[in-house]
Amino acid sequence: MTSEPFIFDQIHIEVARNASDDFNLFHDKHKWLQITHNPFKGPIALGYQLNTLIEYQMRLYREAHHENKIIAENDLRFSNYQITFVNALKPATPFQLEIKKTLIKTIPSLTLGNRIAIKAEGKTILLGFKKETQSALFLADVKFNSLPNLNVIPDKTIIPGTDYFLKRKFLHNGNVKNFLSGSLAEQSDYFDELAHIENYPEIFPCSLTSGALLEKAQLEKHDFKRNPMVYTSQEISVDRHYLSRLKNDDKLYILVKQLPESSSNTLNQSNIMLRTYECFGLLHNHDVLFRVTMNLVPLEEILKNLDQKKAN
Repeated sequence: MTSEPFIFDQIHIEVARNASDDFNLFHDKHKWLQITHNPFKGPIALGYQLNTLIEYQMRLYREAHHENKIIAENDLRFSNYQITFVNALKPATPFQLEIKKTLIKTIPSLTLGNRIAIKAEGKTILLGFKKETQSALFLADVKFNSLPNLNVIPDKTIIPGTDYFLKRKFLHNGNVKNFLSGSLAEQSDYFDELAHIENYPEIFPCSLTSGALLEKAQLEKHDFKRNPMVYTSQEISVDRHYLSRLKNDDKLYILVKQLPESSSNTLNQSNIMLRTYECFGLLHNHDVLFRVTMNLVPLEEILKNLDQKKAN
């Protein structure tokens, strides 16, 4: 299935970044100019904005094919996304979402899976998978049984005895609605005050990790103008069981751990240094709402690699 063309205007990007506290200069309609040697020549859409569009369109796809019943009857409580970003998407650019036919696997356990792709102007913007499973596909083995009381840990600090940076957030329905609208998702499919419906989408809580990474980098005196970071891939597992309990003003504890830098081939580049972050969203009693692995690359690494290719 290939969708009709979608278009993000700059106002959609503004709404999404404000709703998720993402102050990355790449999305700012003025400050993108301050990024040294910015290859994108203008503001670009948020990665989680694209993911939310995928979430919503996959929701419509599941309903149309009655797959939501399979998910409920078999307790496929985890929603998983595996996304690779290939090119940036600029505002006012028509793009299409492709959803391949659902593949149902029973070994080693029941899985509903779909290939997905977003393309614009003959170029691939992102590629990936959306899968429904009984257990988390990513970072499933990480436990938090020995964490201290997160309520007493100062915000934007390292949790004692761990490598995790802590960012505390409060969920607000207004921000979620705005993020949905900014991502071209119909907010009334999730919220209806008159009918007392309050269903949080899967991606929005995960999107708050971008702001947490930015705040961590800011405390580390990172220069966002000279060396900003670009997403290359994301792996996301969301627990629908805990998601269904979310409500306005709930507290979310975002934990971020940076792994040692590694060399990888990505973004059509070779031998480029990746920064990998493991991020978790914890609720009351340390229940894990989401598990996310995010791979980023410094812009200077991309530019350095491009220069080397030109020289060769």
